[in-house]
Amino acid sequence: MSLQDTADRSNCTAMSDVLNRIGDKWSVMVVGILARHDTIRFNELKRSINGVSQRMLTLTLRNLERDGLVTRTIYPEVPPRVEYGLTQLGKTLTNPIQALWNWSAEHHGAIIDARAIYDQRETAIAAEQPRKAAYARG
Repeated sequence: MSLQDTADRSNCTAMSDVLNRIGDKWSVMVVGILARHDTIRFNELKRSINGVSQRMLTLTLRNLERDGLVTRTIYPEVPPRVEYGLTQLGKTLTNPIQALWNWSAEHHGAIIDARAIYDQRETAIAAEQPRKAAYARG
């Protein structure tokens, strides 16, 4: 299926479904880190992602596993060892995510500058507009 025709409802549904899963920051980071390792343990993955909570990482991994992008291997040891890796389908995301990371690194400064200009402009516009007074009826 091609997603060229955005007027086709099924194309929009497919794009929305996929972006809901892989478009969030934690999924992008998990796939990006897993792309650099054959397998990685949970705590090592957690240490690699600044700011992710244990609960959010667990949910993200579970959802990526459900979608067939991540494998979870449990080794019958004491204590149990669990490792995560990308599936063949998950590996197909490596290039798009790497491109997104590279683009983000290259253009982040420009985005920060654009935000500052926008915020200054909006602040100036708000300051120029007369304030509306609210009157209470007595």
